[in-house]
Amino acid sequence: MTAVAAVIGGPLAIVTPPAAALVQLALGGGLLMAAAVPLGRFMAAVYAGRSPRFARPLLFLERTILRACGVEAGDEMTWQRYATATVMLSAVGFAIAYGLQRLQHLLPLNPGGAAAVAPDLAFNTAVSFVTNTNWQGYAGEVAMSQGTQMLALTVQNFVSAAVGMAVFAAFVRGFTRASSQTIGNFWVDVVRGTVHVLLPLATLVAVPLTSQGVVQSFGPAREVNVVEQPDGGSGQRLTQRIVVGPVASQVAIKQLGTNGGGYYNANSAHPFENPTPLSNLLELLAILLIPTAICFTFGELVGDRRQGWALFAAMAAIFLPLAALVVLAEQRPSPQLLALGIDAAAGPGQAGGTMEGKEVRFGIVNSAVWAAATTAASNGSVNAMHDSFTPLGGLVPMLLMQLGEVVFGGVGSGLYGLVLFALVAVFLAGLMVGRTPEYLGKKIGGFEIKMAVIAILLPCVTVLVGTAIALQTSAGRAGIANPGAHGFSEVLYALSSASNNNGSGFAGLAASSPFYNGLLGAAMMIGRFWVMLPVIAIAGSLAAKKHVPAGPGTLPTHTPLFVAMVVAVVLIVGALSFFPALALGPIVEELEFVSAARAAGARP
Repeated sequence: MTAVAAVIGGPLAIVTPPAAALVQLALGGGLLMAAAVPLGRFMAAVYAGRSPRFARPLLFLERTILRACGVEAGDEMTWQRYATATVMLSAVGFAIAYGLQRLQHLLPLNPGGAAAVAPDLAFNTAVSFVTNTNWQGYAGEVAMSQGTQMLALTVQNFVSAAVGMAVFAAFVRGFTRASSQTIGNFWVDVVRGTVHVLLPLATLVAVPLTSQGVVQSFGPAREVNVVEQPDGGSGQRLTQRIVVGPVASQVAIKQLGTNGGGYYNANSAHPFENPTPLSNLLELLAILLIPTAICFTFGELVGDRRQGWALFAAMAAIFLPLAALVVLAEQRPSPQLLALGIDAAAGPGQAGGTMEGKEVRFGIVNSAVWAAATTAASNGSVNAMHDSFTPLGGLVPMLLMQLGEVVFGGVGSGLYGLVLFALVAVFLAGLMVGRTPEYLGKKIGGFEIKMAVIAILLPCVTVLVGTAIALQTSAGRAGIANPGAHGFSEVLYALSSASNNNGSGFAGLAASSPFYNGLLGAAMMIGRFWVMLPVIAIAGSLAAKKHVPAGPGTLPTHTPLFVAMVVAVVLIVGALSFFPALALGPIVEELEFVSAARAAGARP
């Protein structure tokens, strides 16, 4: 019974030992794989233009949309046209999202009378949702009207996710085509991803969420009496204003599309977004579902399922140890509690460890696993406040973002990001044996490696340079609530989140200012388009090449050795880029944490 409660995050989850994390990961992983493998094969059929029979009713909707837009499904694009269409759609989406925020006080569906959003915040938010980052420098239930939440933010949750999957599909065609000047049609790929994948899945997730208590309403805010009333004899009763709205529909796609932007400021820690242990499990699985399934889509599309399993193994080999590390870090008791002589060990009746910033209905295990999943999957939604995590517990989510959001990563973007590391791995292997590197039957030349290096390293540069700018300017330092190492961690986390299109943050940083809205907005655009555009260029270059049959010197790319090489490249690039910065922030904090725990007479 205890194990079952821990698996679904029930009330008993907070009184179980850290071993509950293993049970959760095992069962949750089983459920995830049971859904992801068939979904991956279905998505491969969709992007190959051969929808299964059960999905053919959606073909009518697809054809209707394409016909209304004047798009011919057979009109193939060069990589230059594909890239131009990608940027054009994002630019139009930005303009619409920005305009709706600035004019929401004049538009309908505004029962709370939300005012126009300030220009700098509207810019930041529009960039955030167009780039699939969903960084939020505002309290959604106060700053945004219901119309803005639906027409600007929820719509971009669908569109930005569909764009990421479309670029993934084009990237794969670079490997599967030979002597071709085209890589598909961007508009067709976006429509197919939306109609056949995102819309049906969002519906399937939203319905059970409403059954658990996630709000879905167009009504105005409710005034209710608070539970504890003052006993002053005046007879006056205190009330609380509770905002409602179309929440479930936004929560479903925010998780499935690895968007992460919450309807409420507290995000998935809010009881109207994530009320029960079952909703917590469902949302957590939704975060990882498509990023996992796309691994198997990749294997199907390239004609070798082992390739998809190899990339999935590389992701899992990084994610699982780091997720376990967060659980262990948060299960440690706070030195301040130990110094007061408080028994903070886990046991019957108490969670133990560090419960600050965590919801009692989820506990440490569910909060820690969610933190690892949301930062690995480029999602950014939170069911606990990462700023309240222990130094080591906060370091792991930060590192998962700094690795380039390739450990599952965003829908589409995570997989093509990991393939960039795979290209670097085969290039290094080719240098070792004096042979031209090959991957999936294509020779990897100087152009592909240059584009891959740009896409891998430019977000790293943006994180470090942006952090330096923030710390060297008075406007940047003004937003830091905590001095010392933790203040540095707050800024580093924010730039890591923005540059890698995650969207989560350390709440101690006051980032809703013109300085941070501009800086983080620029970082989000670099992290999205300066990765996406090189990927499209690589796709065009590879599609124009001929297939090369495997020979005796060809490096197998489906073996444990290759998986280990890819993992090593990812970790080495992350370590070389960010270890000095991490040493100034969370690593220093961790040393202070351990020292304080020892001073309190406990094992850290």
